[in-house]
Amino acid sequence: MKERHHRLGSMLEAVLGSLFRKPATIRYPFEKFVMPKDFRGQPKFHSEKCTGCRLCIRDCPAQAITITKIGEKKFEASIDLGRCVYCAQCAETCPRKVIDISTDFELAQLERGKLKVVFHAEAASGSCPEESTGD
Repeated sequence: MKERHHRLGSMLEAVLGSLFRKPATIRYPFEKFVMPKDFRGQPKFHSEKCTGCRLCIRDCPAQAITITKIGEKKFEASIDLGRCVYCAQCAETCPRKVIDISTDFELAQLERGKLKVVFHAEAASGSCPEESTGD
């Protein structure tokens, strides 16, 4: 019986203590969560910098990257986010820093085909290439 009262007292202490503490959670998605600095989210490909060395493909453990030559010194990348394990090995390997790792984490899709992101080379005018998802 004494043990039961001890448990009840511990539980009451925990409940009363939580009334005056700041919540440990946020009201997601109504409040946006800021990811930590070193968070590894979606890879972003900058085609205007790519020379086609394909080191990113070689070092990708999930085989999620495809590089396609579409013209003289023009390459576009396709990254399958359904296969990607977000290890950032592709970004670390690339000698020209063509791939950045973003903090984007809201990547859920209802259709598997929409997880394939294509970074087109047409926008090679210094701005970030336009992304499109596969349909």
